[in-house]
Amino acid sequence: MKTMWAILAAGLSLMYAAQDAPRSGDLFSSYSVVNVTLEAPLEDLFSTSQNNAEYAVKGVLRFADAAGHDTAIENIDVSVRGNTSKRETECPFPKLKLRFPAGSGSPMFGNLKAVKIGTHCGELPDGQLTPKFGRWANEKAPPREALVYRLLEAVQVTSFKARPARITYVDGAQKLTRNGFFLEDDHEAMKRLGGTREVTPEQFTDAAQAFTTADAAKLAFGEAMIGNFDWCLKFSANDTYRCDARRKLWNISAYARDDGRAVAVMGDFDIAGMVTGRHHWFKNVFYDGFVPSKSSAEIEVLSQVQRTRSVFPHEVLDATRRSFVERKAAAYAALADTTLDASGKQTIEAYLNAFFKAIESDTAFYAPVVVRPETHLYLDAGKAREACDKNRALPVGTPVGAPLQIHDQMVQVAVLDALWQWAPPAKCEAIHTGPVWIEKSAIDSKYPAR
Repeated sequence: MKTMWAILAAGLSLMYAAQDAPRSGDLFSSYSVVNVTLEAPLEDLFSTSQNNAEYAVKGVLRFADAAGHDTAIENIDVSVRGNTSKRETECPFPKLKLRFPAGSGSPMFGNLKAVKIGTHCGELPDGQLTPKFGRWANEKAPPREALVYRLLEAVQVTSFKARPARITYVDGAQKLTRNGFFLEDDHEAMKRLGGTREVTPEQFTDAAQAFTTADAAKLAFGEAMIGNFDWCLKFSANDTYRCDARRKLWNISAYARDDGRAVAVMGDFDIAGMVTGRHHWFKNVFYDGFVPSKSSAEIEVLSQVQRTRSVFPHEVLDATRRSFVERKAAAYAALADTTLDASGKQTIEAYLNAFFKAIESDTAFYAPVVVRPETHLYLDAGKAREACDKNRALPVGTPVGAPLQIHDQMVQVAVLDALWQWAPPAKCEAIHTGPVWIEKSAIDSKYPAR
Protein backbone atom coordinates (compact mmCIF):
# COMPACT_ATOMS: atom_id res chain seq x y z
CA MET A 1 0.00 0.00 0.00
CA LYS A 2 2.89 2.38 0.63
CA THR A 3 3.44 2.88 -3.08
CA MET A 4 -0.10 4.24 -3.26
CA TRP A 5 0.78 7.00 -0.84
CA ALA A 6 4.03 7.81 -2.60
CA ILE A 7 2.25 8.81 -5.80
CA LEU A 8 1.52 12.34 -4.64
CA ALA A 9 5.16 13.08 -3.90
CA ALA A 10 6.03 11.84 -7.37
CA GLY A 11 3.88 14.58 -8.84
CA LEU A 12 1.41 12.30 -10.62
CA SER A 13 -1.76 13.99 -9.41
CA LEU A 14 -4.35 14.38 -12.18
CA MET A 15 -6.25 17.52 -13.12
CA TYR A 16 -9.53 18.00 -11.31
CA ALA A 17 -12.55 20.26 -11.25
CA ALA A 18 -12.58 23.58 -9.42
CA GLN A 19 -13.92 23.23 -5.89
CA ASP A 20 -16.48 25.28 -4.00
CA ALA A 21 -16.97 25.78 -0.29
CA PRO A 22 -19.80 23.43 0.69
CA ARG A 23 -23.23 24.94 1.08
CA SER A 24 -25.02 24.73 4.38
CA GLY A 25 -27.64 22.04 4.67
CA ASP A 26 -27.85 18.79 2.77
CA LEU A 27 -24.62 17.43 1.32
CA PHE A 28 -26.50 16.43 -1.81
CA SER A 29 -28.16 19.79 -2.46
CA SER A 30 -25.31 20.82 -4.77
CA TYR A 31 -23.29 19.29 -7.62
CA SER A 32 -20.19 21.41 -6.96
CA VAL A 33 -16.97 19.70 -5.92
CA VAL A 34 -16.60 19.57 -2.15
CA ASN A 35 -13.14 19.60 -0.55
CA VAL A 36 -12.57 17.37 2.51
CA THR A 37 -9.78 15.66 4.44
CA LEU A 38 -10.12 12.16 5.89
CA GLU A 39 -7.63 11.20 8.59
CA ALA A 40 -7.55 7.47 9.38
CA PRO A 41 -5.15 4.48 9.53
CA LEU A 42 -6.08 3.41 6.02
CA GLU A 43 -3.16 1.07 5.38
CA ASP A 44 -4.23 -0.96 8.39
CA LEU A 45 -7.86 -0.87 7.19
CA PHE A 46 -7.04 -2.02 3.67
CA SER A 47 -4.76 -4.80 4.84
CA THR A 48 -6.94 -6.20 7.62
CA SER A 49 -10.23 -5.96 5.72
CA GLN A 50 -8.92 -8.43 3.14
CA ASN A 51 -9.55 -11.16 5.73
CA ASN A 52 -12.13 -9.41 7.91
CA ALA A 53 -14.91 -7.72 5.96
CA GLU A 54 -16.41 -6.17 9.11
CA TYR A 55 -13.19 -4.46 10.19
CA ALA A 56 -13.36 -0.70 10.78
CA VAL A 57 -10.99 1.99 12.01
CA LYS A 58 -11.61 5.34 13.66
CA GLY A 59 -11.16 8.50 11.64
CA VAL A 60 -11.66 12.25 11.50
CA LEU A 61 -13.37 14.10 8.64
CA ARG A 62 -12.35 17.74 8.17
CA PHE A 63 -14.00 20.31 5.90
CA ALA A 64 -14.96 23.98 5.73
CA ASP A 65 -18.51 25.07 6.47
CA ALA A 66 -20.49 27.51 4.31
CA ALA A 67 -18.81 30.46 6.03
CA GLY A 68 -15.36 29.00 5.41
CA HIS A 69 -14.79 27.93 9.02
CA ASP A 70 -12.85 24.72 9.58
CA THR A 71 -15.06 21.92 10.91
CA ALA A 72 -14.24 18.39 12.04
CA ILE A 73 -16.28 15.29 12.81
CA GLU A 74 -14.32 12.94 15.03
CA ASN A 75 -14.71 9.31 16.06
CA ILE A 76 -16.03 8.23 12.65
CA ASP A 77 -16.08 4.52 11.82
CA VAL A 78 -14.31 4.00 8.49
CA SER A 79 -14.73 0.69 6.67
CA VAL A 80 -14.21 -0.82 3.23
CA ARG A 81 -17.27 -1.48 1.08
CA GLY A 82 -18.08 -2.90 -2.33
CA ASN A 83 -18.23 -6.27 -4.04
CA THR A 84 -15.60 -7.14 -6.65
CA SER A 85 -13.86 -3.79 -6.12
CA LYS A 86 -12.69 -4.93 -2.67
CA ARG A 87 -10.22 -7.30 -4.27
CA GLU A 88 -6.74 -5.83 -4.08
CA THR A 89 -6.17 -6.97 -7.67
CA GLU A 90 -9.00 -4.61 -8.67
CA CYS A 91 -8.73 -1.57 -6.39
CA PRO A 92 -5.65 -1.11 -4.19
CA PHE A 93 -7.55 1.91 -2.82
CA PRO A 94 -11.08 0.48 -2.36
CA LYS A 95 -14.42 2.17 -1.81
CA LEU A 96 -15.16 3.39 1.71
CA LYS A 97 -18.07 3.87 4.07
CA LEU A 98 -18.19 6.42 6.91
CA ARG A 99 -20.48 5.94 9.92
CA PHE A 100 -20.96 9.07 12.00
CA PRO A 101 -21.25 8.97 15.80
CA ALA A 102 -24.56 9.95 17.38
CA GLY A 103 -25.02 13.69 17.80
CA SER A 104 -22.39 14.64 15.22
CA GLY A 105 -24.68 16.79 13.09
CA SER A 106 -22.96 19.39 10.93
CA PRO A 107 -23.99 22.03 8.39
CA MET A 108 -22.75 19.91 5.49
CA PHE A 109 -23.65 16.38 6.54
CA GLY A 110 -26.72 17.29 8.56
CA ASN A 111 -27.87 14.35 10.65
CA LEU A 112 -26.72 11.65 8.26
CA LYS A 113 -25.85 8.44 10.06
CA ALA A 114 -23.60 7.22 7.27
CA VAL A 115 -22.28 8.13 3.84
CA LYS A 116 -20.30 6.24 1.21
CA ILE A 117 -17.18 7.33 -0.64
CA GLY A 118 -16.40 6.40 -4.22
CA THR A 119 -12.61 6.42 -4.42
CA HIS A 120 -10.15 6.58 -7.31
CA CYS A 121 -9.51 2.81 -6.99
CA GLY A 122 -5.90 2.88 -8.18
CA GLU A 123 -3.25 4.58 -10.27
CA LEU A 124 -3.41 2.84 -13.65
CA PRO A 125 -2.60 4.87 -16.78
CA ASP A 126 -5.54 6.29 -18.72
CA GLY A 127 -7.27 3.64 -20.80
CA GLN A 128 -5.64 0.66 -19.08
CA LEU A 129 -8.60 -1.06 -17.46
CA THR A 130 -8.22 -3.55 -14.62
CA PRO A 131 -7.69 -7.02 -16.13
CA LYS A 132 -10.55 -8.91 -14.48
CA PHE A 133 -13.55 -6.58 -14.35
CA GLY A 134 -12.47 -3.65 -16.50
CA ARG A 135 -12.45 -0.68 -14.12
CA TRP A 136 -10.94 2.69 -15.04
CA ALA A 137 -8.66 2.69 -12.02
CA ASN A 138 -7.50 6.26 -11.55
CA GLU A 139 -8.94 9.54 -10.31
CA LYS A 140 -10.71 10.38 -13.55
CA ALA A 141 -13.29 7.69 -12.78
CA PRO A 142 -15.03 9.18 -9.68
CA PRO A 143 -16.15 12.46 -11.34
CA ARG A 144 -17.46 10.43 -14.28
CA GLU A 145 -19.43 8.12 -12.01
CA ALA A 146 -20.79 11.04 -10.00
CA LEU A 147 -22.03 12.55 -13.26
CA VAL A 148 -23.77 9.27 -14.15
CA TYR A 149 -25.83 9.60 -10.96
CA ARG A 150 -26.61 13.20 -11.88
CA LEU A 151 -27.69 12.21 -15.40
CA LEU A 152 -30.07 9.60 -14.00
CA GLU A 153 -31.55 12.25 -11.74
CA ALA A 154 -31.90 14.56 -14.76
CA VAL A 155 -33.96 11.96 -16.66
CA GLN A 156 -35.91 11.09 -13.50
CA VAL A 157 -34.70 7.53 -13.01
CA THR A 158 -34.55 6.57 -9.35
CA SER A 159 -31.01 6.22 -8.06
CA PHE A 160 -28.80 7.33 -5.19
CA LYS A 161 -27.67 10.90 -4.59
CA ALA A 162 -24.03 11.68 -5.36
CA ARG A 163 -21.70 14.65 -5.09
CA PRO A 164 -18.17 14.96 -6.52
CA ALA A 165 -15.38 15.56 -4.03
CA ARG A 166 -11.69 16.32 -3.79
CA ILE A 167 -10.43 14.21 -0.89
CA THR A 168 -7.14 14.40 0.97
CA TYR A 169 -6.41 11.13 2.76
CA VAL A 170 -4.05 11.36 5.73
CA ASP A 171 -2.55 8.27 7.36
CA GLY A 172 0.07 9.38 9.86
CA ALA A 173 2.80 11.17 7.92
CA GLN A 174 1.43 9.97 4.57
CA LYS A 175 -0.89 12.17 2.54
CA LEU A 176 -2.66 11.60 -0.76
CA THR A 177 -5.13 13.87 -2.57
CA ARG A 178 -7.41 12.41 -5.22
CA ASN A 179 -10.83 12.89 -6.82
CA GLY A 180 -13.68 10.95 -5.26
CA PHE A 181 -17.38 11.37 -4.60
CA PHE A 182 -19.83 11.08 -1.75
CA LEU A 183 -22.68 8.63 -2.27
CA GLU A 184 -25.95 8.42 -0.38
CA ASP A 185 -26.12 5.50 2.06
CA ASP A 186 -28.76 2.81 1.53
CA HIS A 187 -30.73 3.58 4.69
CA GLU A 188 -30.77 7.30 3.92
CA ALA A 189 -32.05 6.57 0.40
CA MET A 190 -34.72 4.25 1.77
CA LYS A 191 -36.02 6.98 4.08
CA ARG A 192 -35.98 9.57 1.28
CA LEU A 193 -37.98 7.28 -1.01
CA GLY A 194 -40.58 6.28 1.56
CA GLY A 195 -39.35 2.73 2.03
CA THR A 196 -39.94 0.80 5.23
CA ARG A 197 -37.45 -2.05 4.78
CA GLU A 198 -34.93 -3.35 2.28
CA VAL A 199 -35.93 -6.39 0.24
CA THR A 200 -32.94 -8.74 0.14
CA PRO A 201 -32.03 -10.75 -2.99
CA GLU A 202 -33.18 -13.87 -1.13
CA GLN A 203 -36.60 -12.33 -0.45
CA PHE A 204 -37.02 -10.84 -3.91
CA THR A 205 -39.31 -12.62 -6.37
CA ASP A 206 -39.26 -10.72 -9.65
CA ALA A 207 -39.83 -7.21 -10.96
CA ALA A 208 -43.30 -8.04 -12.24
CA GLN A 209 -44.45 -8.70 -8.68
CA ALA A 210 -42.28 -6.22 -6.77
CA PHE A 211 -42.15 -3.05 -8.89
CA THR A 212 -44.60 -1.03 -10.92
CA THR A 213 -44.21 -1.71 -14.63
CA ALA A 214 -43.38 1.95 -15.23
CA ASP A 215 -40.56 1.90 -12.67
CA ALA A 216 -39.11 -1.34 -14.03
CA ALA A 217 -39.15 0.02 -17.58
CA LYS A 218 -37.44 3.28 -16.60
CA LEU A 219 -34.75 1.29 -14.83
CA ALA A 220 -34.09 -0.88 -17.90
CA PHE A 221 -33.89 2.16 -20.17
CA GLY A 222 -31.68 3.94 -17.63
CA GLU A 223 -29.17 1.09 -17.56
CA ALA A 224 -29.11 1.16 -21.36
CA MET A 225 -28.47 4.91 -21.44
CA ILE A 226 -25.34 4.69 -19.28
CA GLY A 227 -23.97 1.54 -20.93
CA ASN A 228 -24.06 -0.47 -17.71
CA PHE A 229 -24.08 -4.27 -17.77
CA ASP A 230 -23.02 -4.79 -14.15
CA TRP A 231 -26.56 -5.39 -12.94
CA CYS A 232 -29.10 -8.18 -12.70
CA LEU A 233 -32.85 -7.98 -12.23
CA LYS A 234 -35.20 -10.90 -12.73
CA PHE A 235 -38.07 -9.24 -14.57
CA SER A 236 -40.35 -12.28 -14.68
CA ALA A 237 -40.44 -15.90 -13.58
CA ASN A 238 -38.97 -17.13 -16.89
CA ASP A 239 -36.34 -14.39 -17.31
CA THR A 240 -32.92 -15.89 -18.13
CA TYR A 241 -31.22 -12.84 -19.69
CA ARG A 242 -27.51 -12.70 -18.81
CA CYS A 243 -27.32 -13.15 -15.01
CA ASP A 244 -31.03 -12.86 -14.19
CA ALA A 245 -31.60 -16.59 -13.65
CA ARG A 246 -28.91 -16.91 -10.97
CA ARG A 247 -29.07 -13.39 -9.45
CA LYS A 248 -32.51 -11.88 -8.98
CA LEU A 249 -31.00 -8.59 -7.80
CA TRP A 250 -27.49 -7.29 -8.38
CA ASN A 251 -26.53 -3.62 -8.04
CA ILE A 252 -30.24 -2.88 -7.74
CA SER A 253 -31.73 -2.04 -4.35
CA ALA A 254 -35.39 -2.74 -3.59
CA TYR A 255 -37.16 -0.90 -0.77
CA ALA A 256 -40.60 -2.10 0.30
CA ARG A 257 -43.34 0.50 0.77
CA ASP A 258 -46.59 0.45 2.69
CA ASP A 259 -48.59 0.33 -0.55
CA GLY A 260 -47.35 -3.21 -1.20
CA ARG A 261 -44.96 -2.30 -4.01
CA ALA A 262 -41.22 -1.77 -3.76
CA VAL A 263 -39.14 1.02 -5.25
CA ALA A 264 -36.18 0.03 -7.44
CA VAL A 265 -32.95 1.99 -7.02
CA MET A 266 -30.05 1.77 -9.47
CA GLY A 267 -26.48 1.99 -8.19
CA ASP A 268 -22.80 1.10 -8.57
CA PHE A 269 -21.65 2.33 -11.97
CA ASP A 270 -17.86 2.11 -11.77
CA ILE A 271 -17.74 -0.34 -14.70
CA ALA A 272 -20.54 1.26 -16.72
CA GLY A 273 -19.56 2.22 -20.25
CA MET A 274 -19.95 5.92 -19.47
CA VAL A 275 -17.17 5.56 -16.90
CA THR A 276 -14.82 3.04 -18.51
CA GLY A 277 -15.36 3.82 -22.20
CA ARG A 278 -15.40 0.17 -23.21
CA HIS A 279 -15.82 -3.40 -21.94
CA HIS A 280 -13.33 -6.27 -22.16
CA TRP A 281 -16.00 -8.77 -23.18
CA PHE A 282 -17.47 -6.79 -26.09
CA LYS A 283 -16.15 -8.90 -28.98
CA ASN A 284 -17.29 -12.11 -27.26
CA VAL A 285 -20.89 -10.90 -27.33
CA PHE A 286 -21.43 -8.36 -30.11
CA TYR A 287 -20.46 -7.83 -33.76
CA ASP A 288 -19.05 -4.33 -34.20
CA GLY A 289 -20.22 -4.26 -37.81
CA PHE A 290 -23.87 -4.20 -36.76
CA VAL A 291 -23.87 -0.39 -37.08
CA PRO A 292 -21.97 1.60 -39.73
CA SER A 293 -20.09 3.59 -37.08
CA LYS A 294 -18.74 0.39 -35.47
CA SER A 295 -19.12 2.32 -32.22
CA SER A 296 -19.08 0.04 -29.18
CA ALA A 297 -21.07 2.66 -27.26
CA GLU A 298 -23.80 2.67 -29.91
CA ILE A 299 -23.98 -1.13 -30.03
CA GLU A 300 -24.03 -1.53 -26.24
CA VAL A 301 -26.82 1.02 -25.86
CA LEU A 302 -28.79 -0.41 -28.77
CA SER A 303 -28.59 -3.95 -27.39
CA GLN A 304 -30.16 -3.05 -24.06
CA VAL A 305 -32.70 -0.68 -25.61
CA GLN A 306 -33.83 -3.40 -28.02
CA ARG A 307 -33.99 -5.99 -25.26
CA THR A 308 -36.77 -3.96 -23.60
CA ARG A 309 -39.05 -4.95 -26.49
CA SER A 310 -38.93 -8.53 -25.18
CA VAL A 311 -39.84 -7.44 -21.65
CA PHE A 312 -42.53 -4.75 -21.81
CA PRO A 313 -45.77 -4.21 -23.76
CA HIS A 314 -46.02 -1.67 -26.56
CA GLU A 315 -47.80 1.03 -24.54
CA VAL A 316 -45.24 0.89 -21.72
CA LEU A 317 -42.36 1.10 -24.18
CA ASP A 318 -43.81 4.17 -25.87
CA ALA A 319 -44.63 5.91 -22.58
CA THR A 320 -41.11 5.26 -21.28
CA ARG A 321 -39.53 6.54 -24.47
CA ARG A 322 -41.57 9.73 -24.25
CA SER A 323 -40.55 10.30 -20.64
CA PHE A 324 -36.85 10.10 -21.54
CA VAL A 325 -37.16 12.27 -24.64
CA GLU A 326 -38.95 14.92 -22.57
CA ARG A 327 -35.88 15.01 -20.28
CA LYS A 328 -33.30 14.96 -23.07
CA ALA A 329 -32.45 18.66 -22.73
CA ALA A 330 -31.98 18.24 -18.97
CA ALA A 331 -29.51 15.39 -19.54
CA TYR A 332 -27.38 17.38 -21.97
CA ALA A 333 -27.56 20.43 -19.69
CA ALA A 334 -26.15 18.33 -16.84
CA LEU A 335 -23.31 17.16 -19.08
CA ALA A 336 -22.55 20.72 -20.18
CA ASP A 337 -22.48 21.89 -16.56
CA THR A 338 -19.51 19.70 -15.60
CA THR A 339 -15.76 20.08 -15.96
CA LEU A 340 -14.89 16.44 -16.60
CA ASP A 341 -11.73 15.39 -18.36
CA ALA A 342 -12.16 15.81 -22.13
CA SER A 343 -12.05 12.09 -22.88
CA GLY A 344 -14.62 11.30 -20.20
CA LYS A 345 -16.98 13.98 -21.43
CA GLN A 346 -16.67 12.73 -25.00
CA THR A 347 -17.39 9.16 -23.89
CA ILE A 348 -20.48 10.11 -21.91
CA GLU A 349 -21.78 12.23 -24.77
CA ALA A 350 -21.34 9.27 -27.14
CA TYR A 351 -23.54 7.09 -24.93
CA LEU A 352 -26.16 9.83 -24.61
CA ASN A 353 -26.18 10.39 -28.38
CA ALA A 354 -26.55 6.66 -29.02
CA PHE A 355 -29.37 6.35 -26.51
CA PHE A 356 -31.55 9.13 -27.84
CA LYS A 357 -30.85 8.05 -31.41
CA ALA A 358 -32.14 4.59 -30.48
CA ILE A 359 -35.39 5.70 -28.81
CA GLU A 360 -36.57 8.98 -30.35
CA SER A 361 -38.21 7.70 -33.53
CA ASP A 362 -40.49 4.73 -34.06
CA THR A 363 -38.42 3.75 -37.08
CA ALA A 364 -35.24 3.47 -35.02
CA PHE A 365 -36.83 1.84 -32.00
CA TYR A 366 -39.09 -0.61 -33.81
CA ALA A 367 -36.33 -1.88 -36.07
CA PRO A 368 -36.51 -5.37 -37.63
CA VAL A 369 -36.16 -8.30 -35.25
CA VAL A 370 -36.69 -12.05 -35.36
CA VAL A 371 -40.39 -12.72 -34.74
CA ARG A 372 -40.72 -16.43 -35.54
CA PRO A 373 -39.80 -19.07 -32.96
CA GLU A 374 -37.27 -21.76 -33.82
CA THR A 375 -35.49 -19.61 -36.37
CA HIS A 376 -31.96 -20.70 -37.27
CA LEU A 377 -29.00 -18.95 -38.89
CA TYR A 378 -26.92 -20.22 -41.79
CA LEU A 379 -23.54 -19.60 -43.36
CA ASP A 380 -24.98 -19.89 -46.88
CA ALA A 381 -28.19 -19.04 -48.70
CA GLY A 382 -28.80 -22.71 -49.43
CA LYS A 383 -29.00 -23.55 -45.71
CA ALA A 384 -26.38 -26.25 -46.07
CA ARG A 385 -24.41 -25.14 -43.00
CA GLU A 386 -25.84 -23.74 -39.79
CA ALA A 387 -23.97 -20.74 -38.41
CA CYS A 388 -24.48 -21.69 -34.77
CA ASP A 389 -25.29 -24.72 -32.66
CA LYS A 390 -28.19 -26.42 -34.43
CA ASN A 391 -29.79 -27.11 -31.05
CA ARG A 392 -30.01 -23.38 -30.20
CA ALA A 393 -32.49 -21.29 -32.16
CA LEU A 394 -32.31 -17.52 -32.49
CA PRO A 395 -34.50 -15.97 -29.75
CA VAL A 396 -37.57 -14.01 -30.78
CA GLY A 397 -36.78 -10.32 -30.39
CA THR A 398 -33.19 -10.55 -31.64
CA PRO A 399 -32.39 -7.46 -33.78
CA VAL A 400 -31.15 -7.90 -37.34
CA GLY A 401 -29.67 -5.34 -39.70
CA ALA A 402 -30.75 -4.28 -43.18
CA PRO A 403 -30.39 -6.99 -45.87
CA LEU A 404 -26.93 -7.10 -47.44
CA GLN A 405 -27.89 -9.77 -49.99
CA ILE A 406 -31.16 -11.43 -51.00
CA HIS A 407 -31.45 -14.91 -52.49
CA ASP A 408 -34.97 -16.28 -53.02
CA GLN A 409 -36.49 -16.46 -49.52
CA MET A 410 -33.18 -15.91 -47.72
CA VAL A 411 -31.50 -12.64 -46.67
CA GLN A 412 -27.99 -11.99 -45.44
CA VAL A 413 -27.95 -9.74 -42.37
CA ALA A 414 -25.86 -8.73 -39.40
CA VAL A 415 -27.25 -9.96 -36.07
CA LEU A 416 -27.15 -8.19 -32.71
CA ASP A 417 -27.19 -10.77 -29.94
CA ALA A 418 -29.13 -8.43 -27.65
CA LEU A 419 -30.52 -11.33 -25.62
CA TRP A 420 -27.04 -12.82 -25.05
CA GLN A 421 -27.99 -16.18 -26.53
CA TRP A 422 -24.40 -16.82 -27.61
CA ALA A 423 -22.48 -15.00 -24.92
CA PRO A 424 -19.83 -17.10 -23.12
CA PRO A 425 -19.84 -19.95 -22.30
CA ALA A 426 -22.04 -20.44 -25.39
CA LYS A 427 -20.34 -19.62 -28.66
CA CYS A 428 -21.27 -18.66 -32.20
CA GLU A 429 -18.28 -17.06 -33.85
CA ALA A 430 -20.20 -16.43 -37.07
CA ILE A 431 -22.56 -13.81 -35.62
CA HIS A 432 -19.73 -12.09 -33.72
CA THR A 433 -17.56 -11.66 -36.79
CA GLY A 434 -19.84 -11.02 -39.77
CA PRO A 435 -23.25 -11.34 -41.45
CA VAL A 436 -25.21 -14.59 -41.70
CA TRP A 437 -28.21 -15.89 -43.64
CA ILE A 438 -31.76 -16.11 -42.31
CA GLU A 439 -35.21 -16.77 -43.76
CA LYS A 440 -36.80 -13.49 -44.77
CA SER A 441 -40.20 -14.50 -43.40
CA ALA A 442 -38.75 -14.76 -39.87
CA ILE A 443 -38.11 -10.99 -39.69
CA ASP A 444 -40.52 -8.15 -38.94
CA SER A 445 -40.54 -4.80 -37.16
CA LYS A 446 -43.98 -5.32 -35.60
CA TYR A 447 -42.70 -6.52 -32.25
CA PRO A 448 -44.05 -6.63 -29.65
CA ALA A 449 -47.59 -6.95 -30.93
CA ARG A 450 -49.92 -4.05 -30.20
